[in-house]
Formats: sequence, C-alpha cells, structure tokens
Amino acid sequence: MNADQILMEIRETNLSYLMLAQSLIRADREQALFRLGLSESAADLIKMLSPAQVLKIASGNTLLCRMRVDDDLVWTLLTSHGKSNANDGAGRLHANILMAGRHQEAA
Repeated sequence: MNADQILMEIRETNLSYLMLAQSLIRADREQALFRLGLSESAADLIKMLSPAQVLKIASGNTLLCRMRVDDDLVWTLLTSHGKSNANDGAGRLHANILMAGRHQEAA
C-alpha cells in the first residue's frame, strides 16, 4: 500500500466514523457516548455538523477515531476466544466490563 492509498483509506474511515457517530448520537445519545467514548461536548459538535462540514473534516490526513483498547489484558480477553469455548462469553464480558470502567474513568 502506498502513501496515497493510505491517505484515501484514512479519509474513507473518517467519513464512515463521522457518519456512524452522527447516526448513533441522533438515535441514542447515551449509547453513542459509551460506545464511541465521546464527551458530551464532542457529541454535541458532531451531531450539529452539516454534510459539507463532515466532508471537509473527513478529508484531512489524520485519523479521527482511535482504538480505545490499549490494554494487553483486554486484547488477551478479546482474542482468546478460540482457546476455550466454555469461557468465550465470560472473556468477552470481562473485556467489556474493563472497557466500560475505563469509559467511566474518562468521563
């Protein structure tokens, strides 16, 4: 993948993210804040963006969203699903609880 392709992928990801964020915020604000890890003020700003503003912001070369899972324990819980089917659901549940706690700490 060359630099132009990477920039195109970033722009497409930004546009998809902003459109998803607006849709989630409008449909269920509390769920959107939790799922996207947004602050109240960021959600207000994203919700009010016009289509032209979304396109302009998305066309930048910086990725707007980020991976919130930066903990080895959470990644281990999420990726160990093939090792034991009995604990698969418990591992995902534990990972979700850990991430939810981190969302509350950030808020």
